[in-house]
Amino acid sequence: MTSSNPLTDRLGIQPIIQAPMAGVATPELAAAVSNAGGLGSLGIGASGVDKARAMIERTRALTPRPFNVNVFCHAPAVRDAARESAWLSHLAPLFRESGSEPPAALDEIYRSFVEDEATFEMLLETHPAVVSFHFGLPPEAWIRALREAGIYTLATATSLQEAREIQARGVDAIVAQGDEAGGHRGCFDPEADDERLSTSVLVRRLVREMALPIVAAGGIMDGQGIRAALALGACAAQLGTAFILCPESAANDGYRATLKSERAGVTRMTTALSGRPARGILNRLIRHADSASGPTPPAYPVAYDAAKRLNAAAAGLGHHDFAAHWAGQGAPLVRELPAGELVSRLLQEWQDGA
Repeated sequence: MTSSNPLTDRLGIQPIIQAPMAGVATPELAAAVSNAGGLGSLGIGASGVDKARAMIERTRALTPRPFNVNVFCHAPAVRDAARESAWLSHLAPLFRESGSEPPAALDEIYRSFVEDEATFEMLLETHPAVVSFHFGLPPEAWIRALREAGIYTLATATSLQEAREIQARGVDAIVAQGDEAGGHRGCFDPEADDERLSTSVLVRRLVREMALPIVAAGGIMDGQGIRAALALGACAAQLGTAFILCPESAANDGYRATLKSERAGVTRMTTALSGRPARGILNRLIRHADSASGPTPPAYPVAYDAAKRLNAAAAGLGHHDFAAHWAGQGAPLVRELPAGELVSRLLQEWQDGA
């Protein structure tokens, strides 16, 4: 338990990272995890620069400890009016069931970090201890500038090829995201072949091939899972679904109820909700959108605009079966505890090995 660890020693943390989970992670959640000895995280990929700055400042007011700020580095959406119209037509019965008509058009609801210099400059100004990248990588000059400012950098890889690119670009450490993980898969190119390696296989391959510290992510819900990840050679474990039921998270009542139900035992990787592969609890929108006769979803995050609008209409009627309830395959193991207490429990389970 006291051996040298290049990631945890650098950051002064225990080997537990709370996944960023944009839309679910809050300053209160991130701060509670960091105050308990882990690395709390904020996901600002879907936030404008002013909101992101406020989130970082609020977190800093709640903890003196390091925390992570995550950004989305996806390729900007290629718009296709015909494809978007076909998708809205496919979803039209669900909109009408929810008491509304489908929108006339869809929006690209947020920008990629790779073309958002204002957010890059804001990160240099606010100087979080850690900045992490999902869906790809920003310009090499930006990575270099963040590191020269003393900011530790992480990037998600779902394959050996992506990990090699991360290492070549000068990032400090790699998050190895296995197929079990909930939420958006961090693959660089969603159109490329994806072997969808499990967390254990991906971690072992990256530990063997890469010179960088490896963080295991996907399906890890308890101290036993953390212990297994470290035994595979990971320097830390990243947990997301495990923190959704914490009172500090922004998950709404419908999300919490679904995660606590038997439905949490069935998750599916789908592009139907956002236009990119993501794992969530199976619901009627996923079943309908993934039907064999259905058209291809629009580009990310344009498709997400349709899903969010549909969910908003249905939620107004008290229905939550069209919501993006992201969750990993370990969802049935989730526990409803305050974040600090959960981190303490995870550390005790890891250390006891019981």
